[in-house]
Amino acid sequence: MDNLQLIKNLAIKNEKKIVMIVIDGLGGAPSYEKKFNTELEVANIPNLDNLARESLCGLAIPVDYGITPGSGPAHLALFGYDPVKYLIGRGVLEVLGLGMQMTKNDVAFRGNFATIDENGVITDRRAGRIPTQKTVELCNLLSEKIKKINDTEILLKPGKGHRFAGIFRGEELSDSITENDPHKEGNKPHKILPIDPEDKHALHTSKIVEEFISQATELLKPYKPANYILLRGFSKYPDIPRMQEVYKFTPVAIAVYPMYKGLAQIVGMEVVDGCENIYDEINKLKELYSKPYDFYYVHIKDTDVLGEDGNFDAKVKKLEEIDKLIPEILSLNPDLLIITGDHSTPSVVKGHSWHPVPVAIYSKDIPTVKNNVNRFTEEEFSRGILGTIYSTKILPLAMAYTMKLDKYGA
Repeated sequence: MDNLQLIKNLAIKNEKKIVMIVIDGLGGAPSYEKKFNTELEVANIPNLDNLARESLCGLAIPVDYGITPGSGPAHLALFGYDPVKYLIGRGVLEVLGLGMQMTKNDVAFRGNFATIDENGVITDRRAGRIPTQKTVELCNLLSEKIKKINDTEILLKPGKGHRFAGIFRGEELSDSITENDPHKEGNKPHKILPIDPEDKHALHTSKIVEEFISQATELLKPYKPANYILLRGFSKYPDIPRMQEVYKFTPVAIAVYPMYKGLAQIVGMEVVDGCENIYDEINKLKELYSKPYDFYYVHIKDTDVLGEDGNFDAKVKKLEEIDKLIPEILSLNPDLLIITGDHSTPSVVKGHSWHPVPVAIYSKDIPTVKNNVNRFTEEEFSRGILGTIYSTKILPLAMAYTMKLDKYGA
């Protein structure tokens, strides 16, 4: 019996509401330039500090010790799903988040517009972070000029900034293919290949994708810095239990970026639209709080973006901006509030990392008299009563403290 089956057998439906605030890339790592402090240690975040003093605090491991997670696995873990067993491709998440519909034969993917030089070297994986409107223009161009390759239909949809997503729709397609993204500037893109050279469907699919990239590159030549596309996250629609079945939740998701909406949709959450920034998201939370939901997932993206950019000071400022919204969340008087991140994105690393993520579980019904945490920081949380736990254990703990789990056994 895996943990989800155990939870499913014990889950109890009641009126108590759980709010999970996910500050993407929340955790940091000591920076030499900042006197070995992290962003949380430098930030002036009095509301989060006060909350930490009254919460169960600790550090969370998204996948396993030393493993750097992608956003998909990290979020699945937060929702209580084993991220190794339930691996969902990023392409599916992006496609669903953008409102595209998939069939069982489709292969979804996510893409970036990028910059390639005359020597075939990627000089900017994000094409200078071109604005969304430019991505709309370029996706329209590619959609108009490349409708099909052989008998495979190409469907594209722009996302935020330089990002887009798409679907290869045809027969006998496989998602068991490699990606062309080298993941670092200064390298040439990889060739799309079948993971197993003997897999006929994967070989067929890889040739179609290579031809699409070739045609797109030719069309994009005049549009530097967005003169190339990087494709990754090839995936088919997964088979995964829904939160309603496992937890007996009535869940809702509030997010800006498509990928997180897609993930929420896969695990059964109702996804609301109309949010463009964190202020919209908190207003939407307040608006929906009187509705008959009992699990609210709110995703805040900006901290992750700034960490990936290596912008320590800007990430500090964003944390301070988020801190000012904490009283508005607490004014809802949630039965239980979780504040954590999906993974760490230290500015010093300029990307996701394996560092444990701070997690605070707050409820007015949880006594924290012996709490020895005074600040909302990684070092302070390492002394918290929760200790270091796997991210998959956060939601069962939240259910226990809201009386949503029955006793196990006689």
